[in-house]
Amino acid sequence: MGSLGTTELMIILAVAVLMFGGSKIPELAKGLGEGIRNFKTALKDDEKKAAEEKKQG
Repeated sequence: MGSLGTTELMIILAVAVLMFGGSKIPELAKGLGEGIRNFKTALKDDEKKAAEEKKQG
């Protein structure tokens, strides 16, 4: 499976605009960004807890 090229990304963007409308795209992107940020924060917290448990145990 190859990587996505410019043409594929443009098609995906066009389909997203058709499905959600131009005004909804920024809201969806904001929600996606917040979700990714929360996921990264949760991973960092888990790593800190694991490191603390190794020090104690």
